[in-house]
Amino acid sequence: MADIVFKMGSMSSGKTTALLQIAYNYEKAGKKILVIKPAIDKKGDKSIISRLGISREVDVLLLENEKLTDVVNLDGIDYIFVDEVEFLTPTQIKELWIISKLDDIPVICYGLKTNFKGELFEGSKALIEVADKIEEFQTICPDCGRDAKFNARIMNGKYTMDGVEVAIDGLDAEYKSLCGKCYIEKVLKIKGRY
Repeated sequence: MADIVFKMGSMSSGKTTALLQIAYNYEKAGKKILVIKPAIDKKGDKSIISRLGISREVDVLLLENEKLTDVVNLDGIDYIFVDEVEFLTPTQIKELWIISKLDDIPVICYGLKTNFKGELFEGSKALIEVADKIEEFQTICPDCGRDAKFNARIMNGKYTMDGVEVAIDGLDAEYKSLCGKCYIEKVLKIKGRY
């Protein structure tokens, strides 16, 4: 029985870079891997792209209503890697969990825990509920240097709490990782005691 792991972090914490490095190392060691990303993530089209500029084409672009086992044969797969896991549905997360247990394939998922409003993504919530391990990537708040755990959305140069949940970084919106204090002050616009 294999683990399903959630490696989460805020924007710019290195999640995709880590996925690409680990996938490369596993393939170099002769392991057969499957790299997945949700089709809703239009950034990079059929590839995942790190902010450092490295990229890799995915094996599966998973549509919202698709089951992984309906679109790919898992025979011989040693590891499954998922980028932008927060965009998967709870049903797809449950399928990955079942695959890890019944097919004995380790599933390593990378993604955001919360959206720009500070709320859990559906996919992240479902993964937190079943994950065997949860690991957090760290990054710093560019404004004060503290640990950044919040994803602030910027539209037209201003922080906003408006809009649809999914707006892809660099395509539909801009995002900035902030610490809790900076998020409260800059995004929620609360100063002093609440």
